[in-house]
Amino acid sequence: MGTVLSISPASKKASIMDAEIAGDVVKNDKSLKKHSMFVSLSWKKLVANSAKKSAKKVTPNPLPAPSSQVAQLNNENTRKTHQNEEKKAKVPIPVPVPTVPTQSNDPATQNGRLATVQKQPSSLSLLSPRRIVIQASTGELLRCLGDFMCRRCFKLKDLNSGEVILWFRNIDRTLLLQGWQDQGFITPANVVFVYLLCEDTVADSIDSPVELQGTFQTCLYLAYSYMGNEISYPLKPFMIEANKDVFWETSLRIINRMSAKMLQLNADPHFFTQVFQDLKNQRDTSEGNLDR
Repeated sequence: MGTVLSISPASKKASIMDAEIAGDVVKNDKSLKKHSMFVSLSWKKLVANSAKKSAKKVTPNPLPAPSSQVAQLNNENTRKTHQNEEKKAKVPIPVPVPTVPTQSNDPATQNGRLATVQKQPSSLSLLSPRRIVIQASTGELLRCLGDFMCRRCFKLKDLNSGEVILWFRNIDRTLLLQGWQDQGFITPANVVFVYLLCEDTVADSIDSPVELQGTFQTCLYLAYSYMGNEISYPLKPFMIEANKDVFWETSLRIINRMSAKMLQLNADPHFFTQVFQDLKNQRDTSEGNLDR
């Protein structure tokens, strides 16, 4: 015998509706999951894009600091500057102060202590001595040279200063007339140079006017060669029979002995002034002034 199962139409309808509702719920759950996943992915993409834009964005000018901070920084800088100046002021700076020795009777010296302010010597007075001006004409110096020769060669009783000056002028005139020089050699400086050579060369033992003339004209030849404007000078006006044999020997002896002084006379003004004054002092005061 078999069993028969019967289902009512109402229950069947309800089961069908329940199955449809369950299917709709499953579908809604799936759609919600898909929507939430989409929303999460979109949010992550938005955040990533905003981060990239903020990284690429550069602010060209920084925001200015508040006025209170600027004032505070200025106060701190001023305080540090004052502190540095105070520290530097505490360190003494060594400065060398030259002093001038004073005598015991100086009013600035009291109770064994010097005054705080002392007079300093002038730098010019330390570098160069006082300038001395000496004036003399060419004729006066020639006369002084002649007087010196007469005083040195005291054995020549008939010698006078005019004769020595004539030897000098004749040679200078001969060189001018023969064209060996364009201008005269006799000047105050050149006369001083001739005196320098004669004062060392002319000996007081000379007892012959010819010997004196030969020695004097040898000195003139060296003076012309050293101080003259021309490159060379002839020997004939300077060399005579009296000094022909000893002319070069005397010349070399004078050069070896007087070369340093000849250079010094042109390089050192003080030495020139000294020789100049010495020549001027050779003037015979018993005679009148002769300016030729």
